[in-house]
Amino acid sequence: MFDALKVKNDCVNWIRQFFAENGPDCNAVLGISGGKDSSIVAALCVEALGKDRVIGVLMPDGEQADINMSYKLVEHLGIKHFLVNIHDAVEGITGAIPMELTEQARTNLPPRIRMSTLYAVSQCCNGRVANTCNLSEDWVGYSTRYGDSVGDFSPLSRLTVQEVKEIGRLLDLPAELIDKVPADGLCGKTDEDNLGFTYAELDRYIRTGEIENREKKERIDYLHKKNLFKLKLMPVFEPDIPSVLKL
Repeated sequence: MFDALKVKNDCVNWIRQFFAENGPDCNAVLGISGGKDSSIVAALCVEALGKDRVIGVLMPDGEQADINMSYKLVEHLGIKHFLVNIHDAVEGITGAIPMELTEQARTNLPPRIRMSTLYAVSQCCNGRVANTCNLSEDWVGYSTRYGDSVGDFSPLSRLTVQEVKEIGRLLDLPAELIDKVPADGLCGKTDEDNLGFTYAELDRYIRTGEIENREKKERIDYLHKKNLFKLKLMPVFEPDIPSVLKL
């Protein structure tokens, strides 16, 4: 049984505690995509810190068809925001690399530039960068390593899509921000089209281990195993050298 109100309140208190320990006068900085995750993280930060300590960064790559959703969110919450169009940076790096980018490299470049942009803004605004990934996406690797998968604190990384939506409804966000169909905006397909299963099926499997379709189970298990490295710290060689102090 998921107690959305309790989890929401616990998360708000957790955010407050994080900032008390890691920057009592710092601001929460996050990318605003117009989707449910960034909208809900922004709303949680506003409840935890107040709207004056939350900064949204809108980062279209050229023209973004649904950028009105991003503006809807920042205006609804009344938070400070900046627009940084990353298109020239993407094109500049793409043109500077002396080889044809693979499809995967081309897909992952904008999220990594966005994260660099967020950290640049954060360091200029006394900030801490909020990660906006959820458990369902992390489970099957639906994020970009060193792109949207990183941050200084992560409110949603242990919550499934369905649980995130329940919390969103308690935060008085516009319904269209919570229920917007997730899509990467690149290939014309939804996330669920690309994954081959629905988030409802994935969430149920994560929480209960139950799933009727064997092929979908095998695909989820394959993606989870294949992408586990994204959730782990970078492997570090430990030389056999005596040291009094340890990390």
